[in-house]
Amino acid sequence: MSSINVSDAEFENEVLKADGPVMVDFWAEWCGPCKALSPIVDEVANELSGKVKVVKINIDENPDAPTKYGVRGIPTLMVFNGGELKETKVGGMSKTQLNEWLDTAVS
Repeated sequence: MSSINVSDAEFENEVLKADGPVMVDFWAEWCGPCKALSPIVDEVANELSGKVKVVKINIDENPDAPTKYGVRGIPTLMVFNGGELKETKVGGMSKTQLNEWLDTAVS
């Protein structure tokens, strides 16, 4: 299963009320590093299917969640578990870096 696009309206159900860890990718259409990171996020979503849910939220179309969680730069990745924010990482990264960060974030 690849990543899921969510809106502000769906954020609570898809992220905060989800069973198990959820990684949220905050991005925008105009963001170069976001576009570079997007296929890596999709790959990781496929590989971790059943272990970590991966969702993407476009900050231009959905300003509430990024504002609530203090997103200042993008791409910003956040891991939530049990409705709580556990880890945040800002900026682009390699697949290896993303996997290593996720390993520690969800353990």
